[in-house]
Amino acid sequence: MKLPLQRISNHSNLSSIKAILLAVLFLGFNSVQGQDDLVNDDYKAFTAGAHLKNMHLWHGFVVHPGAMLATNLEFNSRDAKFTFGVWGGASLTTVDVTNKITGENVGAHYQEFSIYTKYRFSDKFFIEAVTHNNYTGVEERGDVLHYWSYDKTQGYNFVDLNFGYNVTPNTLLYFATILGGGSGDYEVQTDGSLEDSWTHYFEVSSKVWEKGDSSLSLFAGGAWSFVTDKTFYTEGAGNLINVGATFNKNVKLGTYNLPIGVTAMWNPEKEKTVLQVDFTIF
Repeated sequence: MKLPLQRISNHSNLSSIKAILLAVLFLGFNSVQGQDDLVNDDYKAFTAGAHLKNMHLWHGFVVHPGAMLATNLEFNSRDAKFTFGVWGGASLTTVDVTNKITGENVGAHYQEFSIYTKYRFSDKFFIEAVTHNNYTGVEERGDVLHYWSYDKTQGYNFVDLNFGYNVTPNTLLYFATILGGGSGDYEVQTDGSLEDSWTHYFEVSSKVWEKGDSSLSLFAGGAWSFVTDKTFYTEGAGNLINVGATFNKNVKLGTYNLPIGVTAMWNPEKEKTVLQVDFTIF
C-alpha cells in the first residue's frame, strides 16, 4: 500500500533543498564565529585531496566501471565541527552513450562535481547535505547541460540529506534520504503524474580487525521507499543493495606513505560483484 504524499512542485522542491543547505551552513558559520579565542598553530582552514581508483563505487552502484581520478577541496572550522567542500570525479576511460539525434553510440567520460556540507554535533553524531551533480554524457547524448537545474526528469542532479551516528568508535550507522524526486527518484503514476519516492538508504559499517597499519571493515546497506514501489536504487521494492568489506593498508614507498583501500562489493539486487582499489595520493 502506498502512503499519501502531497505533490511538490519543482519550485518548492528547490526551495526546500536550499533551506536544508542553508540550515547546515548556518550551523557551520555559527561554529566558525566565536572561535577567535581558540589558538592552534597547527590549524589549517583549507585542505585538498586526490584519489586514483580503478572504478568508482557508491551505495551499491558502479558509478563508473573504469579508472578515474577523484579530488576534493574543503574548508574546516577550527573546532572541526563544520565542513564545507566540493568533490569532483573525472574518468580516464569512457562509457558508451546513445546520441538521441543521430542514434549512434559515442564515448563519454565520467564527470561529476558535487557540493557537500557537514556539521558534527559531537564525536558520535553528524548531519550532512550533499548535492550530487553527475553530468556524464549529458552533452554527448544531445542534451544541453544545465548544471544548477534540479528538474526531476533531467537525470543528473539530486540532493541527499544524511545522518551519521557512531554507536561505538568502530561502528557507524548511516542514514540518507533523497529529497524532492531528483535524478529520477520518482514513480510514474497511471495518470502520468510523478510521485516522489523520497528513497531512504541505511548502512551499517564496522571495523572488525586491525593490526599495525592494516584494518578490515565490513558493511551492509539497503534502500526502500515508504511512498512508491520503486526506489532510486532498485527497480522493484526495497532491497539489500550494498554488502562487502574494505581492507585498508599504508604502503611505504621510500619516504612516501601511500594509503590503499581495497573494497569487495556485492549488490544482491543487481547481482553484481566488483573489486575496487583506491590509492590516496594526498
